Amino acid sequence: MPRTLTILLALAAMLLLVPDADALNSRQRNKLEQAQSVFASAVRWSDYEAAWQMVDPEVRDAKPMTDLELARYHQLQVTGYREGGTSSLPDGSITRDIEIGVINRHTQTERHIRWRERWRWDEQGKRWWQMAGLPDFWGGE
Repeated sequence: MPRTLTILLALAAMLLLVPDADALNSRQRNKLEQAQSVFASAVRWSDYEAAWQMVDPEVRDAKPMTDLELARYHQLQVTGYREGGTSSLPDGSITRDIEIGVINRHTQTERHIRWRERWRWDEQGKRWWQMAGLPDFWGGE
């Protein structure tokens, strides 16, 4: 395959991963990038309280985090947070695939999980909320 065609196909594939430019204005895109960066940083540094504050209030109210759940999170040390593909959904929300490495501080065992963030724009608050909660490092246990 000619090199030019390969490059064009790669660029076209990357454009499919970017949210529709018409769906998000530049201010919303900037705020999304900022919110995702703050959330990712909080998780990377195992600051689960800060990450929890980025979670949609409706999600937090529907399933409040218990002290026991928070204690379980504090048993973990994040070793990697790799951002993957992004896509927009018909309802206007944005998803981003993540791979997270984590070590249990007590057993010193490391594992990797795949997880999907989901973000929604709050028109009234002019901000993005993360709708998936905190990463599930235990597979629903």
